[in-house]
Amino acid sequence: QVQLLESGGGTVQPGGSLTLSCTGFGYLWNYCMGWFRVAPGRERERVAGMDIGGSTIYGDSVKGRFTVSKDNAQNTLYLQMNDLRFGDSGMYYCAVDEGRSYGCTMDARRFDYWGRGTQVTVSV
Repeated sequence: QVQLLESGGGTVQPGGSLTLSCTGFGYLWNYCMGWFRVAPGRERERVAGMDIGGSTIYGDSVKGRFTVSKDNAQNTLYLQMNDLRFGDSGMYYCAVDEGRSYGCTMDARRFDYWGRGTQVTVSV
């Protein structure tokens, strides 16, 4: 059974930082992996993705503030989030696109496995 486990969420003030982690089975790291988020009243939004070659892709709203990275030895995908804003609040999910290894599209419909999410709240 495939399992992805996110952690690192919490409450932070605007301008603050958080680092999210996603751990999973080793073979998953042979495919595109990504982060998505969902906020109340808003559609699921792509945040960041990384293919097995290390190429990254980001949603427009997080470019320059968020950084996705991975540690294959630790089977962990990270999302470093800086300069957090109110609009960054939401449930953040880690996901795997088992059909693609390079050139992640970050089309959520293509992602096969999802974690249960970790909540990020930006609040004063």
